[in-house]
Amino acid sequence: MEVKRIFDLLDHYLEQYPHQEAAVAAKRNASWRKFSIQEYVESCNAISYGLLKLGIKAGDKIGIVGSNCPEWNMLDFAVMQIGAISVPIYPTISQQDYKHILSHAEMHMIVFEGKSLSTKLKSIFDETPSLTLIYTFFEQGDTYPTLKDLMELGRSNPNPEELDKLKEEVKETDLASIIYTSGTTGKPKGVMLSHSNIVNNFKNVAMTPAPWSKTALSFLPLCHAYERMLVYLYHYLGMSVYYAESLSTIAENIKEVNPTMMTCVPRLLEKIYDKLFLSGKNLPYLQKKIYYWAFKLASRYQLEGKSLVYKLQHRLADRLIYSKWRAAIGGNFDIVVSGGSAIQSHIASFFSAIGMPVFEGYGLSETSPVIAVSQRGKHGRKFGTVGRPLPGVEVKIGAQNEIICRGHNVMMGYYKDPELTAQVIDSEGWFHTGDIGKFTPEGQLMVTGRLKSLFKTSFGKYVNPQAIESKFTESPLIENMIVLGENKKFAAALIVPDFTYLKSWCQSRNIPYTTNEEAIVRPEVVQRFQEEVKKFNEFFGDYEKVKRYELLAEEWTQGNDCLSPTLKIKRKVIQERYAERIEKLFA
Repeated sequence: MEVKRIFDLLDHYLEQYPHQEAAVAAKRNASWRKFSIQEYVESCNAISYGLLKLGIKAGDKIGIVGSNCPEWNMLDFAVMQIGAISVPIYPTISQQDYKHILSHAEMHMIVFEGKSLSTKLKSIFDETPSLTLIYTFFEQGDTYPTLKDLMELGRSNPNPEELDKLKEEVKETDLASIIYTSGTTGKPKGVMLSHSNIVNNFKNVAMTPAPWSKTALSFLPLCHAYERMLVYLYHYLGMSVYYAESLSTIAENIKEVNPTMMTCVPRLLEKIYDKLFLSGKNLPYLQKKIYYWAFKLASRYQLEGKSLVYKLQHRLADRLIYSKWRAAIGGNFDIVVSGGSAIQSHIASFFSAIGMPVFEGYGLSETSPVIAVSQRGKHGRKFGTVGRPLPGVEVKIGAQNEIICRGHNVMMGYYKDPELTAQVIDSEGWFHTGDIGKFTPEGQLMVTGRLKSLFKTSFGKYVNPQAIESKFTESPLIENMIVLGENKKFAAALIVPDFTYLKSWCQSRNIPYTTNEEAIVRPEVVQRFQEEVKKFNEFFGDYEKVKRYELLAEEWTQGNDCLSPTLKIKRKVIQERYAERIEKLFA
């Protein structure tokens, strides 16, 4: 069956891959609960019947708030195949943002997960007149009915003729989903994506995995366009999708599932890299020498132009070291897709060398989401680039080196906001990403920064802070940093050390380590960071060098709202949070 609408994936999977062991799976009571494609489709249809019985109509907005699980996908498909609009929402957003989204979308129904959200949302439910139906994913008391209740309602009231009729009425160009993403005004803006937007996106990245790749591990939020589209891709290719229990169990889940593909953000790979680096510290002298020789060799790995000597060394290193790392990680990877933010070239080289081939992609929610991705074949993949633009997507470099694109991936617009839409999509259909970039001679796209992040010093020099941050965080000592200096005489920074590495460094030198606060003011640590900053400043011009900085004892996380769901730093939040310290840096 040809896939034209997102929900066509269900019939396509049934037709092409009826014997796959599991379409989706999740850990339940310490064991993997697997849903066959037949059970998966039956559950989706049961939810659709339940929605119809409740009076949900085409065009109604259904909010989905929950962690990754098969039921999330079932609800998503069930909503779209009756012509209603799926509205995924991050569970961690503020009450104010919830209030805006539910009101702005005129939400008819919401399905959410967790008692804490129930407390957080109750007053907002009462203030949203359009919201008439409230369900939870799983049982949490007697307050609200559950998705299981909705399924049972549907099974008791099947209506296949009506469902088939509604599916037929949905066009490829119809609105499928509204994804709310943070706006410059502080209020989330609703990105409208059609079935065609998303279907074209996963069809045009379908050539990336190898044909033998049949098992995917998923842990990034499904409410993010990136992970959601890739789960659709897994369905399109007949792959089994296993949902990790949490960020903390990823390593364990990889060993259990033995996936051939997964998506991740650069920070996760950097943490694995740091952990592997530290693992060699306590080895006997000879083993340590071999370990770090292999480590350094992996960081110099290139896809093309490897000498015979390098190939022989790599083969030896693989036998002695890399094979053990793969066994420890549980890897049988064909591909690891990195997105959300730029990955450092040496990290991509390292993992590709040890048998976890990194393919980098780039895009935004507004572009469904992929604009470009690393591909197989000559010049399709190069470390430090995000690959070539997707087929059917035009990309060019506009004014101020801004990346702009046009094609099947560009959103329908922002919901209820034609003025804001006109600001980002010009009269010729070009979407302005706000990102800075360039092309390599071979046609690969490089993303070098963000237009809004650029600042001009008081001497009139433009500084790209993200380029500086990216280089400095190559240091194992630095977990995160932000570079500032708008209208100032010089660039300055707030630096969050990698405290796991710093603790190991202190212990190896018999330097007492009690708390983060005490560690960052110890003379030996202060001096070590001075040396590190001096070393990385050498990569930049005088006006770009970090002249002053402060070490912070507080780590930046999603929990304290300093990092986005894809672990990018929230510049505005950090600048407001540390306003006094920043001011002192420039005093």
